[in-house]
Amino acid sequence: MSSNPVIIKVSGPLVVADHMAEAKMYEVVRVGAEGLIGEVIRLEDGKASIQVYEETAGIGPGEPVNLTGRTLSVELGPGLLESIYDGIQRPLKVLEDKSGHYLARGIDADGLDQSKKWDFKATAKAGDTVAGGDTLGTVQETSLIEHRVMVPADITEGKIESITSGSYNVTETIAKIKDQDGKVHEVMMRQFWSIRIPRTIKAKRVPDTPLKTGCRSIDMFFPLTKGGAACIPGPFGSGKTVTQQTLAKYCDAEVIVYIGCGERGNEMTEVLNEFPHLIDPNSGEPLMKRTIMIANTSNMPVAAREASVYTGITIAEYYRDMGYNVALMADSTSRWAEAMREISGRLEEMPGEEGYPAYLGSKTAEFYERAGAVECLGNEGRLGSLTVIGAVSPPGGDLSEPVSQNTLRVTKTYWGLDKKLSYQRHFPAINWLKSYSLYTPNIEQFHLENTAGDYWEVRSTALNLLQEEAKLDEIVRLVGSDALSVREKLVLLVSKSIREDYLYQDSFDTYDAFTVPVKQYQMLKTIVALYTEGLNIVDNEDMDFTVLETHEILSKIAKVKLIDAEDTQDFEALRGEIKDLMASLA
Repeated sequence: MSSNPVIIKVSGPLVVADHMAEAKMYEVVRVGAEGLIGEVIRLEDGKASIQVYEETAGIGPGEPVNLTGRTLSVELGPGLLESIYDGIQRPLKVLEDKSGHYLARGIDADGLDQSKKWDFKATAKAGDTVAGGDTLGTVQETSLIEHRVMVPADITEGKIESITSGSYNVTETIAKIKDQDGKVHEVMMRQFWSIRIPRTIKAKRVPDTPLKTGCRSIDMFFPLTKGGAACIPGPFGSGKTVTQQTLAKYCDAEVIVYIGCGERGNEMTEVLNEFPHLIDPNSGEPLMKRTIMIANTSNMPVAAREASVYTGITIAEYYRDMGYNVALMADSTSRWAEAMREISGRLEEMPGEEGYPAYLGSKTAEFYERAGAVECLGNEGRLGSLTVIGAVSPPGGDLSEPVSQNTLRVTKTYWGLDKKLSYQRHFPAINWLKSYSLYTPNIEQFHLENTAGDYWEVRSTALNLLQEEAKLDEIVRLVGSDALSVREKLVLLVSKSIREDYLYQDSFDTYDAFTVPVKQYQMLKTIVALYTEGLNIVDNEDMDFTVLETHEILSKIAKVKLIDAEDTQDFEALRGEIKDLMASLA
């Protein structure tokens, strides 16, 4: 009998091969006569279980398996930005050119364009002592992002023998480094990194700078830091994808990695069609100039869905290591977990809760723990951050299911989407009574120094009013509003203004869709002033409250979003009008 690796079993995306004693865990292999791409995920008694990243219909026992000797890796270098990949970093445009709209099996393509020339400007010189992470030079990858070509992390220390500025493709040698053992490394502008191993850093640091998203309910009430991790759970139709797309467009991260993991094809098509035409509000340039997209829709092979989140986060770590603030959107991690469940079932592993593998919790934690604010490798003292925002799609909106619970356990910001709010066309449909952020202590000093001294006092008052409104709504439903005191009626009036005039944002109105933090504060302070100044009238039980409910001041407050952030005197003038009105009603 032949001792060459050969298929002995096919079960959907799982293929079992014999004579695999020379294989290693997570090694990439070519399966069958068509050379389908697969990855070894189990080794036992010379047999290997392989998850195949392409459709396996038509292959069967007896067909060959070829080892490649390398792990599943991404190709990193200039040219990543503006690219659209599948789950294993095959550029979809190149695949379409090769096989048309329907992708052929066994087809492969390099992650980076091997022929394109880049203008490399050396910042190091011959004779310099360098180590992993040090910058050798730069390439202007797009008009927004300068690509830093770094010494590969596996070179501990060495001396540059030669380095030359010029026009190179990613496979040409730009520098030669001789390490302490005398070995000469030829450095190119590209490098490879295994997707399942976090990239090396010098140290993690406490994330203390808020990620500015322009979304008032997020930035003011449930903030996320640069280097933090957040989850967006919500039932079908509650706006998870729209929220993530809005964050990708407006947040102040310098590089965006958007992963469509197992989402419906029409949703992903909308993203692919829309993003290339979006304009970055921070620079006025096309948004794609700082964006990388990974598209793995629900009709694509399930195993590639499992790999897509690792592909995306490894690319994100690469730009973080250059010293950039990177934001990664994963939509949705529930589909990723479902892919793990399917593969685990075919491996006949002991199932955990609801059929998910027992290691679901550890895999989820491993993914989100790759977020963080870090000190990058290298002697330049670069600081970078990777912020991870994962959408969760619990069946029926049930947050007690395993994926939601494991995600909530490892993320510190929870934006809970509410189907009732989405049906009311309230965007974003973030439920202010259920959501939370544990990053507020980290950024407390930032807002005190950069926004306002009473920032947190205004925020706390607004949140307390919203919570009290929920209690008063129960009383109104039972006995009616006539039983309420003047103060309680005031609470309901101000809370309604917070909900409708502040928390609601029109995502199709470019002026209202994004609000800078200073304006967010001024808007909320003006609305809250209606309550703080209104406390002067609560003792006047004979007051006709309808006078306040119908007063024109409320329409002025409703239009407070139209005031420019720089016009602080207009905010102050409106707060002055509120004070005078309450004094006259007292």
